[in-house]
Amino acid sequence: MTAHGTATPARQSVTDAALAAMQHQADPLADQTMADILGDWPAADVGLDAPQWDRIDTVNQLFAQWTDNAALNGWTAQGAGVDAAMAQALNHYVQTAQVLRPWADARKIERAEKIFMEHGALSCILLFCASLPECYVVPDLSSVLHTSGQLEQNAEYRIRSTAAMIFPVMMHGGLSQRGAGVAQVLKVRLIHATIRNLILHGSPQDAARQVQAGGEARIAPQPPLAVGGRPAMFHTLFARGWNVNDQGLPCNQEELAYTLLTFGYVFLRSMRRLGIGLPRADEEAYLHAWNVVGHILGIDDSLMVDTMDAGERLLARMQARGRAQPVTPDPRPALGRALMLTMENSLPWAVVKPFPELMTRYLCGRATAEDLGLTRPVPWLSALLFWCVLILARAVDRVVRLVLPRFSIVRALTRVLGYHFMSRVLMSQTRPLQLPTELLSQVDDVVHTWSDDPHAPRWLNRLEDRLTTHGSWSRGLADDKARATPPGAVQPSP
Repeated sequence: MTAHGTATPARQSVTDAALAAMQHQADPLADQTMADILGDWPAADVGLDAPQWDRIDTVNQLFAQWTDNAALNGWTAQGAGVDAAMAQALNHYVQTAQVLRPWADARKIERAEKIFMEHGALSCILLFCASLPECYVVPDLSSVLHTSGQLEQNAEYRIRSTAAMIFPVMMHGGLSQRGAGVAQVLKVRLIHATIRNLILHGSPQDAARQVQAGGEARIAPQPPLAVGGRPAMFHTLFARGWNVNDQGLPCNQEELAYTLLTFGYVFLRSMRRLGIGLPRADEEAYLHAWNVVGHILGIDDSLMVDTMDAGERLLARMQARGRAQPVTPDPRPALGRALMLTMENSLPWAVVKPFPELMTRYLCGRATAEDLGLTRPVPWLSALLFWCVLILARAVDRVVRLVLPRFSIVRALTRVLGYHFMSRVLMSQTRPLQLPTELLSQVDDVVHTWSDDPHAPRWLNRLEDRLTTHGSWSRGLADDKARATPPGAVQPSP
């Protein structure tokens, strides 16, 4: 887990043929781990008594032991329901997957952590007004997200699951021995493998080899198994059906790499569009940190980018490829609307409730807005207020920053939206992030430090304080400190 910092290997632009091939490649390490654990699914109808369901539950319970990166050292799978095959598979996975690449640079990672934390609540609002919306653009990826999470009904839960990975990764030391980011990412990686195994009823590698040999790999849809009166998520995945020949593997390498771009490149692009772009060295440090995360997630090095120009080109190509393969019915508008409604409901004033959608249109552009169905008219007063504030703030920033380079009213106002979103959704007392208790407490402590912008003058911080005290921000965080959340397994994340 040590970041050595040797020279990053030069990356060549991946060809379209290579991208197409990546649709039939997934994650051999994680996929083999789950194949060894679950074994062969029954050839006949699969009922609730199939042993695979108990094995999935056991693995999910073992996740709770991965509380931080240090807990991975010497960890062994043991306990009720753990047989020799499961123990051997999980032990090999943990020992192998936690090792960072020699090119991982601790100094760049630390700089990326500081960038995320310095911008505080703004970092969160960019993730949820830009990164996640762009993540939903690729139809095949959205189709899996729609099935795995029923995001339309549980948007807040999926948002919190994403935050449960991002916070530990970007907190100070998150990818080092003293942090918890590696442990959280390894959980998500194995969940991706579980999703693939469930959808394909077995090993993704077997399905890919079948296609490469000229055969067909089609999983017919099945009636979902009812659990407690409604289909459980894992059973829904198993019953959804899949066509590997036409769709590639679910959660394949291209889709994983595309998601990585939304967390790294799209985040930085949004900073630029708000007029608070970072120096080139800082941007490349941020991309580097997410490349390290990508390696831990099992993403092929050839699908990573080291510069913003490379990120722009690769994102555009992947989106064009995805849009050329539409899915019917299109799940993207429902996903986009659910995400917008979740953010709207976190804001206390009616006039600003359309701001998340307006911000998403501005940060992501018209094509993404149309993909997600974010084209409905908004109240004229809200639109007028949004554009007047944004244009005026950017104009003032441009002038004042000639004297004070770190000054930004845009950053301050966006942070206000972020505060309300975090207090109502991410830091809710009744719906806590799925993190171990100690780590959750650390996240609370970090969020408390975001009350002031270190680069803003005192009067601007006082204005932020007045705006963010509306609606129970301070009261909610104080209640959260008293929360006792038992450590649990991370659930599937977008």
